[in-house]
Amino acid sequence: MKRGMLAGWVFAAPALIVIGVFFGLPVLSALALSLTDFDLYALADPHNLRFVGLHNYLDLLRTPMFWKSLGNTAYFVVLGVPLSIALSLGAAMLLNAPVARFKPLFRTALFAPVVTTLVAVAVIWRYLFHTRYGLVNWTLGHAGIDPVDWLGDPHWAMPTIILFAVWKNFGYNMVIFLAGLQAIPRDLYEAARIDGASRWKQFLHITLPMLGPVLLVVGVITVSGYFQLFAEPYVMTRGDPLQSTVSVLYYMFEEGFKWWNLGRASAVAFLLFLIILGVTTLMLRFGRRRELV
Repeated sequence: MKRGMLAGWVFAAPALIVIGVFFGLPVLSALALSLTDFDLYALADPHNLRFVGLHNYLDLLRTPMFWKSLGNTAYFVVLGVPLSIALSLGAAMLLNAPVARFKPLFRTALFAPVVTTLVAVAVIWRYLFHTRYGLVNWTLGHAGIDPVDWLGDPHWAMPTIILFAVWKNFGYNMVIFLAGLQAIPRDLYEAARIDGASRWKQFLHITLPMLGPVLLVVGVITVSGYFQLFAEPYVMTRGDPLQSTVSVLYYMFEEGFKWWNLGRASAVAFLLFLIILGVTTLMLRFGRRRELV
């Protein structure tokens, strides 16, 4: 028995070492930095480094810009996550329909945005939504609608980024939903049709309950990913207009690499980690309670 355990640890050791070196040590280093005033002066001379304890965390909680970035991120998550899940589930159901044709072609086309380079696609979308020369406003003009300053209006900038993020990421969830739909026995739908159940009732009483675990996994993955909003506002708006698209990660980036407050930026990262951990934990507990019921 002991030999078997020893052999298991020997085989797992290379992977554990890689995880420890490339994940564990950076995380512990960032946690240590968050308890100091590490900045550009400390980077030049380690003697300027001071231990400040929880001062960075308490100072962030008193910073209006941090709360604004958190509000922008929450707005992005609250609107983007349900929209992404709904569209990905709808696309998966269309691809899973018996009458659907050219399924491999459409599956590949819908999944393609996931594997494209985010920065390159974000630049293209920025030109698509250009106020004067963008294809979107050109189309609206032919419909008699005045041009909209999509990325320059505080009311439209974040919805535009949400639309881009949903288009970019929904194909990943679509593939997961498609696998879940294909695992549902067809006998359940046939029995429901015999009993006179409509398609809507079949969706409510068969599809959704059978997809419960899959919905929970997709929800947790999507929420944790959407809380880490950074590249979209960085490329498309630079946090403008009027800081309406500044996310928590974008705020962390500015603190760390624009103002070189690396200790403060590390504190932002760990606060975001605690927020994501809390939200996903609540989702998992809610999902388990639903399964028990």
